[in-house]
This record gives sequence, structure tokens and C-alpha cells, in this order.
Amino acid sequence: MFKYIKKFNKEIKNIKNIKDIKKIKIKYLNKNKYIKKLTKIIKNYPKKKIPILGKKINNIKKYIIKKIKLYEKKIYIKNIKNKNNNNINYIDISLPGKIPIIGNIHPITYILNKIENFFFELGFKYIENYEIENKKYNFDLLNIKKYHPSRSLKDTFWIKKNILLRTHTSSIQIKYMKKNKPPMKIITSGCVFRKDDDKTHTPMFHQVDCFIVDKNINFSNLKYLIIKFIYFFFKKNIKIKFIPSYFPFTEPSAEVFIKNKNKEWLEIIGCGLIHPKIFKNVNINNKIYSGLALGIGIERLIMLKYNIKNIKTLYKNDIRLLEQF
Repeated sequence: MFKYIKKFNKEIKNIKNIKDIKKIKIKYLNKNKYIKKLTKIIKNYPKKKIPILGKKINNIKKYIIKKIKLYEKKIYIKNIKNKNNNNINYIDISLPGKIPIIGNIHPITYILNKIENFFFELGFKYIENYEIENKKYNFDLLNIKKYHPSRSLKDTFWIKKNILLRTHTSSIQIKYMKKNKPPMKIITSGCVFRKDDDKTHTPMFHQVDCFIVDKNINFSNLKYLIIKFIYFFFKKNIKIKFIPSYFPFTEPSAEVFIKNKNKEWLEIIGCGLIHPKIFKNVNINNKIYSGLALGIGIERLIMLKYNIKNIKTLYKNDIRLLEQF
């Protein structure tokens, strides 16, 4: 075994460049080379001697690796000293591999955290939900009828007959109310998926969904919560209006509009009082309890707050945008 070390020591002293280092690595450490041959040879020895010989081979291997690394460093240092010579390629191992870039939180994450913290301070509890959903929770138990357009292949990403990418975060209402008793104040957030694609819509976007179930919850509670949130988010007095609307899972329902810089009314929140049929589906007595629910589109709020005209700007990883957050 020691003849291999003697041979190795002679050869490594003659190394002049990185190519020589690579050759000696292949010769002594590669498959079917010297170290591998030694491990094959010891198989023929008595079983008692194999552990001792195996340990010696490992020590030889460690010695060779250590020696190669030492000579690699010597060559690097030598090349750096002679860097003015154009015929020599050198690498300064002390330099960083890339120019360091200080990261920033993405605007969607930043705004999501901001919204969630607002509701946490009001006593809401965060519940996580799945992005792949059963039609039972996404549609049926939320009172969305079979003829509703959102169930069609044109509007929704279906995976199987009864499985889809969720079209909203509201399915958490059914799941949580089925397993828990009122009172409850719940918030959830995450990606939702719809077949929309233009300057203000993308096939994947983010929503925050909140609901409260308790005794004597009414529309005044809902309006107060939304107005308080809007003033918190935009940090200034903004003109707000509630317009009656239709959502299958709330009754009455409304859309919340704010007036932007161009004096246009833009919808930012869908809301309402939880529909009695929803309570029936989760076995909660709607004569005792009532509830409110609201859904917020995150990208829409970001576009309004920071005057972003195209929603796709948020997904391009443009450092000029990301550095501002």
C-alpha cells in the first residue's frame, strides 16, 4: 500500500497547473483507479484483517485528498501573483462569486402581511386552506348553483370531475364552521385561480377572506369593519360607497367601491351577511347566530395604492419595482 503513497508523492511534486491536478485526481481517486483497486484487493484477505486494511485505505485516501487540496491552493496563489502575465489564467478565490444583491420583500407578501396584521389586532384567527379544492366546498355548500358560469370549463381550472383549483378562498368558511361552534372570527389568504387574463386580471391572484359568526351580527358591523380597514390601508380619507350586488353565499350582498386619483369608482371588496342556507349546510342555527363575510383582492389594492397600471408588472421580478418595497 505504501508504494502507492510514494508514487503519489513523486507525481504531485511535479504538478505545475490545474490540468495536472485534474489528472492526478482522476488517476488516484476516480472509479477503477488506485484507491478502488486497493478496496477490491482486500476482499481476498481474511475477514479479521479486512477492517484494519479498510481503515488504512481510508487514511491513504484522506492523505491524498488533503495533499491535492494543498497543491491546488499553492497553484491558485502562484497564478494570482503572476496575474499580470496574460498567458496565465488565474482565479482569485477571495472574490465573491456574484455581486451581492440585498433582497426585498415582494409587494404582494408585504401587503398580505400588512392586511393580516390589521385583522390579527382585531382578534381574528388565521386558518390555512388548500389551493386544490373539492367542488363540494368550492361550489355546492356555498350555495353556488349548478348552472352558475363559474362552474364552466371556460372560467375554472378543473383537474378531475370533482376536483379543481379553487376559485376563491371562501371554502374555508364551510370547513371551519362544520368543525367549530360560534362565536368565531376567521381570516385566511392565498392564491386563487380563474381563467382571466388582461391588464387588471391574471389566471392566478391572491385573496384575503374574513368572516365573523356570532349573535346579533348585522350590516352595520360589516360596514364599520370595511371602512376601518380602508382608512387603515390607504392612510387617508377616501370616498367610499357600497353598491348592492349578488353573491350566492351572502344575503344581502354588496361591492365596495373607492374613488381613485382619476376620480373613477373602482371595486375593491366583495362582502355581505352570511346566507341562511350556508348556516343550514353547516348545522348552525341562523335564528340564534348571524355572520358577515368579505373578500379582498390583494393585487387590486396594490395597483391602486402604488398606481401600477398593469397587474403583470407584479410578477416580472423587475428589480426597479422590488427595490421600492
